[in-house]
Amino acid sequence: MKGKIALFALFVALVFGVVAYLPSKQEPAPKNLIYMIGDGMGLSHVAMMMIEGGYQPTAFDRMENVALISTYSANNRVTDSAAAGTALATGHKTNNGMVGMTPDSLPVESILTRAKERGAATGIVVTCEVQHATPASFYAHVAHRGRYDEISHQLAESGIDLILGGGRTSMVEPDKRDSENLSPLAQMGQVGYRSIDDLAALDSLSEERVIGLFSEGHLPSKLAGRDDFLSQAVASSLRYLEGRAAERKEGFVLMVEGSQIDFESHGNNTPGILAEVRDFEQAVAAAMRYVEAHPETLLVVTADHETGGLTMASGNSDFTSSESGIEYRYSTGSHTGILVPVYLYGRGAERINGVMDNTELSRKLAELMNL
Repeated sequence: MKGKIALFALFVALVFGVVAYLPSKQEPAPKNLIYMIGDGMGLSHVAMMMIEGGYQPTAFDRMENVALISTYSANNRVTDSAAAGTALATGHKTNNGMVGMTPDSLPVESILTRAKERGAATGIVVTCEVQHATPASFYAHVAHRGRYDEISHQLAESGIDLILGGGRTSMVEPDKRDSENLSPLAQMGQVGYRSIDDLAALDSLSEERVIGLFSEGHLPSKLAGRDDFLSQAVASSLRYLEGRAAERKEGFVLMVEGSQIDFESHGNNTPGILAEVRDFEQAVAAAMRYVEAHPETLLVVTADHETGGLTMASGNSDFTSSESGIEYRYSTGSHTGILVPVYLYGRGAERINGVMDNTELSRKLAELMNL
């Protein structure tokens, strides 16, 4: 009898051992990716918004997962947006100032480009010039971020379905590489792009590629009257890309940048920072609403780096006393090497965890999206 019990116990142990080693059934891969970057947005910027909002819930508080990333570049412990954008877009480190290529000037493809090559719909929405460092990292390959002529030329050839932001000046200058001396914007018109100057026009388009350049340079700051452009552009872009993706059955990738958090942080402008972070949070909320209605979508919100070295100190050195206010202090007018947050929501959110490098985040997203 004892022998039978021992044999049965061994059988049970073997069964459970085999089951333990069987591959677990994972949730399907996300079909769509919304990749949102708050330029210069550190955890302290998010904390400022929470404090000034009386700790009322924000879109960031509703995220399903949170991680942290390091931001250093290939040649500097404090990155610029070009190197950080390249890392987030391609999964490769590069030197500060370089866009879409390794330090030895080898071009590397972004997650957006790989998605386009697979047949997915693609889009970029920013509040800066569309040739600026972060958006350029998703389609261009230049040795220096200031080469707007080259970047504009490469944007014209990118084949991205939707581009919304500023930067009209560089896009209408004649392109000497074109045999007819056409501007990059004119070249885009020749290959079927529709140019719009009103976001509302996007809602009636889906069968053609679209470029919307809403200012000569960067868009106005939030305090200077940009209104709700970013959140409205995100909502409209998602509807547009959904229509494009339905034709191709390959989903979409949308990159969104809250560009001017960084601008205001360089100036240590507390009201401006608060306005830009709140504006970005509204755009994040718009993306979350889309994810809730389309659960096959993954939303990733992060930053390229922190700007300003923002801290929040008690207004009274004796912080053990009753409320004495908050002082927002800045250690620099430049970037810092602080880790920045990653917020995740939707399909696959649970599969990116812990502390990692910005390149690792990009590689994990590419793997998750089967790119």
